[in-house]
Amino acid sequence: MQQAAQQSEQHSASVRKRPKPGERRLQILQTIAAMLQEGAAEKVTTAALAAKLSLSEAALYRHFASKAQMFEGLLDFTEETIFSLINQIESGQGSPSAKARDIVLMLLGFAEKNPGMTRVLIGDAIVNEDSRLQSRVNQLMERVEASLRQCLRLQRAESESSGPLDPTLQSSLAMGFVQGRWLQFAKSGFRKKPSDAADVAVRFLFP
Repeated sequence: MQQAAQQSEQHSASVRKRPKPGERRLQILQTIAAMLQEGAAEKVTTAALAAKLSLSEAALYRHFASKAQMFEGLLDFTEETIFSLINQIESGQGSPSAKARDIVLMLLGFAEKNPGMTRVLIGDAIVNEDSRLQSRVNQLMERVEASLRQCLRLQRAESESSGPLDPTLQSSLAMGFVQGRWLQFAKSGFRKKPSDAADVAVRFLFP
């Protein structure tokens, strides 16, 4: 009788601890991000992901229709975070040029805090995945570049001098710098920090 009661209690505890659907989705996304960080040269497979979570692959597909949808969930987080921070920067104090510098430094800091997502942003983790993932990353980068370009156009309008560079070229160079730092970070096994001496470099981009 006592053993049966204990088994019943253990079963009830197991049921209580079972994650809700939204919690399980978040857990899956967090695990993918961790795997991307741990194995910089490896492709994340659903089999490996399921093993990490002690789930079946079928259980994964109860929460996401495909692996591409899992990566889209990571990109949702990335877009929400980056553009929320850009909005804060744009609505804050400081010159447009200073805001452009802050946006670039924020992008480097985001990668440093989210190493696994850096592999998605440089395209490394989504090679041979659904082509719409790379298209979405490209669109994200274009939106960020447009924000930088707008800052630089405002700076040019406020300044008596037009400056040596066109805002379109300047914003393109800035994004090249960001993506180069991201690439170095990922290819160094996340040892070469994107923020190293970045404040000095950014002042050359946006004097």
